[in-house]
Amino acid sequence: MNISFWRLGWRSLWRDLRSGELRLLIVAVTLAVAALTAVGFFADRLKGGLQRDARQLLGGDAVISSDNATPAAFAAKARALGLEVVETLGFPTMGRASDAKGAGTKLVALKVVEAGYPLRGSLRVTSQPGGPDAVTRAIPASGEAWVDAPLLDALGLQMGDTLLLGDASLRIAKIIVNEPDRGAGFMNFAPRVMINRVDVEATRLIQPASRLTYRMAVAGDDAGVASFVKWALEEVKSPQVRGVRVESLQGGRPELGQTLDRAEKFLNLIALLSALLSAVAVALAARGFAANHLDDCAMLRVLGLSQRTIASSYAFEFTIIGLLASGLGVAAGYAVHYVFVLLLAGLVDAALPAAGIWPVIFGMGMGLTLLLAFGLPPVLQLAQVPPLRVIRRDVGNLKPASLGVLGLGVAGFATLLLAASSDVKLGLIAVGGFAAAVVVFAALSWLAVKLLRWSVSESTAPRWLVLATRQISARPAYAVVQVSALAVGLLALVLLVLLRTDLISSWRKATPPDAPNRFVINVMPEQGDAFVKALRDGGVSKFDWYPMIRGRLVAVNGKTVTPDDYVDDRAKRLVDREFNLSHSARQPAQNEVVAGRWTEEEQGAISVEEGIAKTLNLKLGDTLSFDIGGVQTVSRITSLRKVDWGSMRANFFVMYPVNAMTDVPTTYMSAFKAPGTPGFDNALVRSFPNITNVDMTSTITQIQRVLDQVIGAVEFLFGFTLAAGLVVLFAAVTATREERAREFAIMRAVGAQSRLLRQVQRAELMGVGLLAGFLASIVATMVGWALARYVFDFEWTVSLWVPVFGALSGALLALAAGWWGLREVLRRPVVETLRRAAQ
Repeated sequence: MNISFWRLGWRSLWRDLRSGELRLLIVAVTLAVAALTAVGFFADRLKGGLQRDARQLLGGDAVISSDNATPAAFAAKARALGLEVVETLGFPTMGRASDAKGAGTKLVALKVVEAGYPLRGSLRVTSQPGGPDAVTRAIPASGEAWVDAPLLDALGLQMGDTLLLGDASLRIAKIIVNEPDRGAGFMNFAPRVMINRVDVEATRLIQPASRLTYRMAVAGDDAGVASFVKWALEEVKSPQVRGVRVESLQGGRPELGQTLDRAEKFLNLIALLSALLSAVAVALAARGFAANHLDDCAMLRVLGLSQRTIASSYAFEFTIIGLLASGLGVAAGYAVHYVFVLLLAGLVDAALPAAGIWPVIFGMGMGLTLLLAFGLPPVLQLAQVPPLRVIRRDVGNLKPASLGVLGLGVAGFATLLLAASSDVKLGLIAVGGFAAAVVVFAALSWLAVKLLRWSVSESTAPRWLVLATRQISARPAYAVVQVSALAVGLLALVLLVLLRTDLISSWRKATPPDAPNRFVINVMPEQGDAFVKALRDGGVSKFDWYPMIRGRLVAVNGKTVTPDDYVDDRAKRLVDREFNLSHSARQPAQNEVVAGRWTEEEQGAISVEEGIAKTLNLKLGDTLSFDIGGVQTVSRITSLRKVDWGSMRANFFVMYPVNAMTDVPTTYMSAFKAPGTPGFDNALVRSFPNITNVDMTSTITQIQRVLDQVIGAVEFLFGFTLAAGLVVLFAAVTATREERAREFAIMRAVGAQSRLLRQVQRAELMGVGLLAGFLASIVATMVGWALARYVFDFEWTVSLWVPVFGALSGALLALAAGWWGLREVLRRPVVETLRRAAQ
């Protein structure tokens, strides 16, 4: 017989497509590619948008950001290089309406600007709400304030009215429509107020413990900017320069914040799980495909066709199917990524640039790798066994060629998954966890099959249980494959349910009923008694009251520390910024001492929160040196505290166990649950105009709205994993359909009733599902713990009921998949089944 491999491949492809034998393979690959490319297209467009608008987001070609006034050397260096320089100052504060306008108050994001702002991008303003806007190169004149339109509604003000900021009264002159360097950060919920730099002193809002953000933007020719950035990056490493950060077009800014970072990890995790599940489905479907083509290969071998031609024809067929399924997946992923843009509307700019070609190339490569790595090895066996063995319907053990294809394919698939994860820890835990899980599932399921045969007594057990036990133990290899495949599918589903329930719910953790919903900062020491009296007079009997001191960690155990001393990014940020310190002789009731001892009025002692101690590699007995207003204090760590940051109480990383600290600049803060008395907040701000009163109620509501959007996107993609999991369940249950059909046909031929055989089938499916669900739940708990601790940074709580519910869910899902995939086995006539087996 003389025929080319590609002609044989085309004929086989057309026949298999018409018969539906490739349907499961195509669905599995399409799902995997769609999930991965949907996330890929979204991330690619988002990255392109940020790069496109980077200069506008920065407000210049490069920016020096700091929590203290920018050192003069930076401005001098920039001007020496011929660059333009503009400085701004931003911080949250309270905006107020006059008594005649209702004395309303609102937390605002104050921005202080100077002539020349902005260096990059355009500031757009309007003179009336809803009116036409225009680009302006001007800034607010002295005595004026430009505001966001929502502030007018919140305070009941109109254009030309007076806005009170601290001790200053400013006339509202313009409405800000677009502020180029405001960025896409979703945490900036407060409406903007922009004023001239000359007016900031009159407000008296800047206090010793105020948390300010100074930004110095530079702009000019590329060479000058590059020289400045290079110089600035070296300068910020100097021990004398603290709390200064360089932001450039290349360095970027984390504009979308921690929530979108975590959301991206969730999306990547779900896409990875979809791909892993699809790999299992492809392997199972390819095994069935190979079994169905035994007779075809037998005839081709008998007719003299070479092994090379047969192998090449199947490789050609699977390559075409891989391209087709991958193309469908890429098209589906492209359509799905628009859903992400809609679900995250408001968090990302809808006018993103077009996606690049990389997600398409990656998706096509992933689909081909998936199909060829997990689908081709079983099929290649058909060409590598003798004709007699094929006629005996035995594919045989994997040959070196098939093992080589499988090894290279698995390595390539794992590499692509690690690249798709965009996070090494996430990729290693997901891919490594699933690889280890497959080995564990196979070993434990083999052991369970042995124990099952030993534990069921044929003399006393019900007949249906005896037959079901024989069915499973008669083909232990099939049972191991079936249990392992079911367990992998259930592992992904259980893991995502646990992540959804525990991780995202802790993300949206509800506060206690009596939790504070007001945080007041910048209370001056001389205002302390009057402020406390105002709280009590207003009906607030329970409140936190702590001093706040700004200090920078400069040395540990006498050794100067810098951000370069640490590898962890959080540790670098902590060392590079000022801490909010406090002191109290009495241990805070909401803090638990987990190491050491809190001793009241112990001089030279300090208490550190256990989390930050771990991040900075601190331990009991270490000495810490803080620079507080130019004065260094050295203290020894005598206790470590566990702080519940979700309690909404006043908490601090570092506290001194003393009642008084002299000669340090101090302000006070308070946290309390506001009474329901109308006008309480307004009266408090009128009495103490310099304070910042943060109403956390609206902020929490807004954050929850953002999380709802993010979770909506995560749960939407979860549908892909659910579909892939169901495909795996269906493939696992139906993998032995023909073997079951032959065995049931023989039983029916010797007199077994259909009712008994249905009981046997249900018992077998439920037993396999119970075992797979139990194993999957145990492994999902361990993988979930690793993800929670090392990737998402959440506290992981494990319920003892998870294995129970997992086992029951596995049994029900296996039973449902078996009913759908095997329902025709018992309906098929015995003669037809036996005739098929004899062919």
